[in-house]
Amino acid sequence: MRDISFQGKRRKKKRRRSENSTLIGSIILCLVTLASITICLIMVFKCRAVQMENTVVMNELEAIRMDEEMTYTQGEVDALIANAVETAKEETSQQVSDEFLGELKEKMSSGESTTEMLRYFFPEEIVVADAGQYFFFPISDELAHHTYDLNQFALDDDMIMQYYEDGSVVSHKGIDVSKYQGKIEWDKVAKDEVEYAFIRLGIRGYTEGEIIEDDNFEDNIKGALDNDIDVGVYFFTQATSVEEAEEEAEYVLDAIEPYSVNYPIVLDVEAVSNAKARTHELTKEERTEYCIAFCEKIREAGYTPMIYGNLKTFMMMLDLEQLEEYDKWIAYYDDTIYYPYAFKVWQYSDTGTVNGITGKVDLNISFEDLADE
Repeated sequence: MRDISFQGKRRKKKRRRSENSTLIGSIILCLVTLASITICLIMVFKCRAVQMENTVVMNELEAIRMDEEMTYTQGEVDALIANAVETAKEETSQQVSDEFLGELKEKMSSGESTTEMLRYFFPEEIVVADAGQYFFFPISDELAHHTYDLNQFALDDDMIMQYYEDGSVVSHKGIDVSKYQGKIEWDKVAKDEVEYAFIRLGIRGYTEGEIIEDDNFEDNIKGALDNDIDVGVYFFTQATSVEEAEEEAEYVLDAIEPYSVNYPIVLDVEAVSNAKARTHELTKEERTEYCIAFCEKIREAGYTPMIYGNLKTFMMMLDLEQLEEYDKWIAYYDDTIYYPYAFKVWQYSDTGTVNGITGKVDLNISFEDLADE
């Protein structure tokens, strides 16, 4: 009888250990579930509730962990966790909801656009609006970021963007032009303190693919150089192969050979909305490959290559990691630049005015002398 009693006690201890193991396993499972719920809440409210501790759940779990005499059935544990989570969700949701709705109401009342509001509520992502949709791109630490202090940008009385360091202007005023600016009086442009001009050299047609020189290219490049304005050129690409990208580069190099082009040679990469565009079906990888082919040809000839585009270009059409080594020229029309990565030139307006040019002209700001001496 004594042996049987002893064995019975051993079996009870084993069952108790088994029950304890089951309880511990249940608690671990519950903790994993809680972690998943917490992550979901953080994603929904974009980290705005990250400092609100789930005290109800944590206190209950701590009581289970600390009190070795306390035992619960599987059903009791599940019920406890479910109740605590629901309570915490309700409390947290109310606090976050009030804060979020208050900010949302304020921004809507101030007349901010949907895009502006999304960018405010998602500060760790780049929000791109295109064709009635919104795209979100996490800001990457793998890419070089620009180091400009956004508080040091300011428009002067003539609506010219300037950048300051220690109270002094350190930026450079530039324009870009094509046949659409008509006949330009470059002597007046120079007197208006324009330091450099990017001149459209040509385009490749987006349906037939023929390379066409800009009607005013020669007049513009001669006029700028004759008035001591530094010159770069740009070419609008519609290349659909490496061979075509290299052909475009060779065409540019041949065209600028008679001239002293000391600013970058730029590949203009923009989407054409027409569904018949020959580049309409190109992938991001293909576009990136063709950019590299163009830029390398330009570099081999001794010039500085640069890539021009807007947010859609750089976030949706190209792989920036593969293009990290090439300078960027970004178009973004606002008083404050919305782009975290490195760039050399910012086209901040397409409605600028400059003496010597009838009508509107693109205005640019750069932060160093980009001339190749």
